Amino acid sequence: MGTLWEGRFKSTLVDTESYLLTLYRYIELNPVRARMVEHPAAYPWSSYQGNAGDRNITLLTPHPLYLALGNTKAERKSAYQSLFLSHLSDNTIQAIRDATNKAWALGDESFIEQVANTLSRRAKPLPQSGDRKQHYRDTGMLTIEGNILEPLWLVQRFVSWRYSKT
Repeated sequence: MGTLWEGRFKSTLVDTESYLLTLYRYIELNPVRARMVEHPAAYPWSSYQGNAGDRNITLLTPHPLYLALGNTKAERKSAYQSLFLSHLSDNTIQAIRDATNKAWALGDESFIEQVANTLSRRAKPLPQSGDRKQHYRDTGMLTIEGNILEPLWLVQRFVSWRYSKT
């Protein structure tokens, strides 16, 4: 059970300067990646038609970064259209998905550090190391043939308790 919207929508903090237009592209290209349409302009619920086309969408409020794409509406539309001439890299798509699904901040290192300091919590994943066995040794996890059994401290506590009873 839960609220109607619980778990339905996800969000993340975004460094506007670095990622806003990339996120616009990511969102507008979702129907293309899903093979629902060939081009974002063909998707009827897309804001692409308002940002790059001639459709007036009253719910669409232009962001200052979008407005900075050109001095006139025609210049902005042309610049916005040119953003879609190249595809987003797989790494960029994965970074956006990870940040959104795991509630990480999305931006450059200084932005992520600022978010972490402000919120007093991690704003990005821990660095990945290639040696998982060392990670388990460092974190106190007991493994046999790569399978995590129990935290080592729990096993030690159980063993101490058990032998104190005999």
